[in-house]
Amino acid sequence: MAPSGPCPPSGVPMRVTQFFAAAALALASTFAVAAATDSNAGAEQAIRKSLQNLELEVPVESVASSPLNGLYEVKLQGGRVLYASADGQFVMQGYLFQIQDGKPVNLTEKTERQGIAKLINGIPAGEMVVYPAKGETKSHITVFTDTTCPYCHKLHAEVPELNRRGIEVRYVAFPRQGLGSSGDQQLQAVWCSSDRRGAMDKMVEGEEIKAAKCSNPVSKQFQLGQSIGVNGTPAIVLESGQVIPGYQPAPQVAKLALAK
Repeated sequence: MAPSGPCPPSGVPMRVTQFFAAAALALASTFAVAAATDSNAGAEQAIRKSLQNLELEVPVESVASSPLNGLYEVKLQGGRVLYASADGQFVMQGYLFQIQDGKPVNLTEKTERQGIAKLINGIPAGEMVVYPAKGETKSHITVFTDTTCPYCHKLHAEVPELNRRGIEVRYVAFPRQGLGSSGDQQLQAVWCSSDRRGAMDKMVEGEEIKAAKCSNPVSKQFQLGQSIGVNGTPAIVLESGQVIPGYQPAPQVAKLALAK
């Protein structure tokens, strides 16, 4: 089922999108495996130097051999993956598939989801607005939300149903109009409230929430969302690291969240 949304970013800087647009222009569009350097360490150094010369915004987290001989996997901050030749002269963005038992397995998507899951599942509970599951917690979803987004309101109305199905809903902030916007101020008020869930409920219902200014993670979470490619709200991240852009009805979200 196609998502109904998401709410657009309304002028939010598209750092990740800009990065890949720049990469598409700056890097070779075709791939040829170059002669390998003497060691993996030498290959990593060459690849890092090539990417550094391009002055791309997204930092490189690691460089390692990929399952395909002669091809190196470059993990970027935020979970994205590129591939490079051992000498760093050829870099490509795209999916790497492995055929297993006659069926294609998307290795790139698998690696990216693992990176995103590590980031998202590592957010401390105290920095989120958490709606716990009723009874046994079978899974959880993390939702990048904006209290000014109608589709976020629509999803919020279905949180009780998700909780009944054993799914914990964890909210993180993503002011889609950028830091300093009215949405940013609203989200900061929610996060600075003594009762975050109550404040979130009231804010979604259109009530004004007043809270004293406090140290809060809104800007950090906004930057985290950008780093993994969030460009609208709601953006639902499953426990596995799969990102679902836009609103989905509770039964569909539950089906995806509970799939093993």
